Formats: sequence, structure tokens, C-alpha cells
Amino acid sequence: MQKYITEFQKMIEIRSLTESTLKSYTGYLKEYLTYIENQLNKDANQVTWEELREYVLHLKKNKLLNPRTINAHISQLRFLTLYVLRKPWDCYQVPYLKFDTKLPYILSQEKTHYFISSMENLKYKAIIALIYSSGLRVSEACELNYDDISRKNMTIRIRRSKNRSERYAILSKNALTILTEYWQKYNKPKDWLFPSTQKPGYPIVPETVNSFIKDHKEKLGWESQIITSRTFRHCFGSHLYENGVDIIAIKNALGHKSINSTMIYVHVNADKQNSVISPFDNNLICKQIDLMQDE
Repeated sequence: MQKYITEFQKMIEIRSLTESTLKSYTGYLKEYLTYIENQLNKDANQVTWEELREYVLHLKKNKLLNPRTINAHISQLRFLTLYVLRKPWDCYQVPYLKFDTKLPYILSQEKTHYFISSMENLKYKAIIALIYSSGLRVSEACELNYDDISRKNMTIRIRRSKNRSERYAILSKNALTILTEYWQKYNKPKDWLFPSTQKPGYPIVPETVNSFIKDHKEKLGWESQIITSRTFRHCFGSHLYENGVDIIAIKNALGHKSINSTMIYVHVNADKQNSVISPFDNNLICKQIDLMQDE
């Protein structure tokens, strides 16, 4: 088992995949290798397409994983087959699962501001304020350096986004005020802006941020609502659209590669769409038609 894990991790490093991909793929690989060892008594090189499909069904029926997570497992199997076992991958033998796309939960602008303003912990308050006010991914916020904040230009430099490209995000004046207060109180960190307290020399991890959000949500009595760090990024895009910002500008602010990713904020603002009047209900045209019929 270990020889495959070592080679697998080496190939991920060669391909410069992200740390999060390395972590998740390695976990999926260990789970797969344990399965074929215990259930099939086989080496990874001996597994057939039929047995791979049986493993996917095992994840679906026995592990009860959702389609997106199963697709992540399949991506790991593909990577293992191509780059470690050096075999061709046939997407028709092990297809990806179809999945439903759900609209994200969006807090109102009032509730978003209240959630952040009610935080007593300045470190997490600053992180969530940056995520919401600049539309950052939680990983982007966690990995900010002191030098990434430009007070002069009121921008935030994102060194490595999800799509592997640098970008600049807007810096909110109110968020900067919170950030400055945090920075001064927490010993003015010069490297990682939000260093980990558990692992010196490393930044805080997204799981810690989401754990704090969960705790604060429960403290407010909002237990029934699903709120994560991603919720605040979604709120940024949705609230911009509510405020009349052009969809292309929102796309650029969020760092989306495709406009299709940004269009979700049009759908979650259905009440705004309801304010659009159909051309068939144009009263002026209707009156003109009535006059034509009277003639």
C-alpha cells in the first residue's frame, strides 16, 4: 500500500496540484487501497473495470456519499490509474455521477452585517469581514500575507486562487478598520496575516474558521440555518447583484473564470426578476391596440 501512496504523492507534487488536493486525494487513495486489500485481496494493478465500478457502488450504497464526493473519489482513481499505474483511463467504464445543483443559502444584508458585528473574537471577525467584503474564498483569506493588503490602492492581492491565477480583490474601508484593530491587538503579524496558534509558522486553516462560524451561529440561535465561510462569499456576489452591480463586474470581483459560475446570483435573486414587467403587459402598447380596435 505504501509504495502506491508514496508514488501517488510524488506525482501530485510533480504536477503542482494544490495542498488541499494532495490531502483529499491521499485520504481517498488510502480508503480505496484498504478496500481492495480487505474485500478483494488484490493489488491495485490487478483490479478490473468491473471491480472499480463495484467500488463506486460501495461508496454510493454502503458509505452513502453524495455524488460530488463520489466524483472526487473517481478523480483520484483516474489519477492513480494514469500517473501511478501507467494505464489508460476509460471514462466510459467508470463514468462520473450526475448531481443536482442547489442554489446557495443567502443571508440578507442586514443579517450578514449583524453576524459579523456581533463577533467578539477580533481574529475571526477580521477573517469573516474580509471574506464577505471582498468575496474571498476561505482558503484565500487564510493564506493572506501582511504585504498582500494595500491601503494605498485599497486592494487585496490574492497570490494563488482556486483557478491558479493571481488577482486583486477590493478592500472595504469597514473591513480595513476591523483588520487594523485585529493586527494591532494580535502582535502585528508580518508574515501570515492570520497565523495558526496550533502550528507555528503556518496560517490558520479553513476548518478552524468554519468551526468558529458554526459556534457563533449557534450562539446567535441560528442553528437551523446552514452558514459556512462559503456563505459569506455567496452573500458578497448576491448582495452586489441586489445593489445593481453589473454581472461582469461581479464575475471579475469574485475571480470566476466562467460567467456561468456568476450567473447563480441572478437565480438566487428571483424577487428582483419578479420586478421585471413582461412586454406583453406594457400598458402603453395595450392602450394603442385598444385605440386601433376602436377605429
